[in-house]
Amino acid sequence: MVVLLMGVAGSGKTTIGRQLADELGWNFADADDFHPPANVAKMSAGIPLNDADRAPWLAAIRLYIDARLARGENAVVTCSALKEKHRAVLLADPAQVKLVYLRGTRELLWSRISSRQGHFMKPAMLDSQLATLEEPASALVIDITQAPEQIIAGIRRALAA
Repeated sequence: MVVLLMGVAGSGKTTIGRQLADELGWNFADADDFHPPANVAKMSAGIPLNDADRAPWLAAIRLYIDARLARGENAVVTCSALKEKHRAVLLADPAQVKLVYLRGTRELLWSRISSRQGHFMKPAMLDSQLATLEEPASALVIDITQAPEQIIAGIRRALAA
């Protein structure tokens, strides 16, 4: 099984993903690590990505997911997956890839992003992500106002992991 944690910047994907993977003894992959250098440079300059920028990034994440499933390995993967068409690329097999949407208010997300140090995602880009976001019709939706331990427990209960 692959658990795909999605949400805009500041939703806690990396924090929750790492802790969830550690608790389960699963592989962990952060979507930020799949970005080509041109995407990182663009975001570092405060320029939002477009779908053409995202295509090779999403393809690389999909390859990672497919490889885990082919080997029978479990993994937790993070990705903003803002649009339905992005999720369609990543959710090869909904029976094996479970989507978890980490949802929060703009105010909470802004406060989290603003306190980050050294991350290429600039706070000013949050509004473009929120404007691009198409909330998923079928996903486990988790409120990020909870403590990480509560979020992880909720995910584990819902997915029986």
